[in-house]
Amino acid sequence: QEEKLRDAMKITACVLGTGLLLFTATVNTASWYVPYAWDASGHFWQATWLKFYYLFEGKEWTIFLLGSALVPCLAFWCFNGILMVADVTGKPTFITRYRIQLGKNDPVDAKKLRQAIYTALCNQFCISLPMLVPMFYVMKWWGNTFSKELPTFRWFLVELSVFTLIEEILFYYTHRLVHLPLLYKHIHKKHHEWTAPIGVVSIYAHPIEHILSNTLPVMAGPMVMGSHIVSIALWFSLALVTTSISHCGYHLPFLPSPEFHDFHHLKFNQCYGVLGVLDYLHGTDTVFKQSKAYERHRVLLSLTPLSESIPEAPKRAE
Repeated sequence: QEEKLRDAMKITACVLGTGLLLFTATVNTASWYVPYAWDASGHFWQATWLKFYYLFEGKEWTIFLLGSALVPCLAFWCFNGILMVADVTGKPTFITRYRIQLGKNDPVDAKKLRQAIYTALCNQFCISLPMLVPMFYVMKWWGNTFSKELPTFRWFLVELSVFTLIEEILFYYTHRLVHLPLLYKHIHKKHHEWTAPIGVVSIYAHPIEHILSNTLPVMAGPMVMGSHIVSIALWFSLALVTTSISHCGYHLPFLPSPEFHDFHHLKFNQCYGVLGVLDYLHGTDTVFKQSKAYERHRVLLSLTPLSESIPEAPKRAE
């Protein structure tokens, strides 16, 4: 028994040591090559940015509107356009076979979808767009947003970390706030009409919720950091596509797992955050961790749907 224990400890130490060395080597290699590749193409991006800047003769409001509104909007609707085709037609089957809540939105209700699209467009053009006006003046006050020099790759990574942290904190607490019974009934219930969400539902919300939970958490980071308009455009686009993935209803290969937020729509009182850090600290993920969805909550690195490899437990006959 002692020999087996020693052998097991040696094997464990060998595996952990090898894994640690490989992880360290990968991180060091990536941390060198990625900035190198970025710097190597830096002249191209810098030249492209200057051409764009001079094309609009330095008109800051036009540049800000294109970067903070048009680019993210295109990213959102192009991504969701593909998903909506799958939702309505059931094709391509490559996408629909990765549906999380099997048998739901198969196909999606056309009337509900039209209402979701209408509300999403209203929120974008009637709420998010006007909110960019005060943001523009805050960014102009910082004085770096429209700089002719682009931020470095390393600085953008720092900004991205700060943006993500601020969004996690603001979204978690505003989201829990609108789950209070009175606010839920009059505000947040609209968003939860979709117990099996689809991508466009990510911004299907009451106007007050859209301001508090959808827009301010994303806008706050760049305003705190005084970010360049290119950083803002990338961050807004990333935030919209990421929240669309969280709501899309499909656990697609090589994309972030949407199981966490999909479970929130299914159970209502679990998984309030984005990253899950605050849910862990506040204990609002305990039921989720006991579910099959938690086992599936990882990046899918194969083409086999997780609903097949990790199916739900069969229901007991009454």
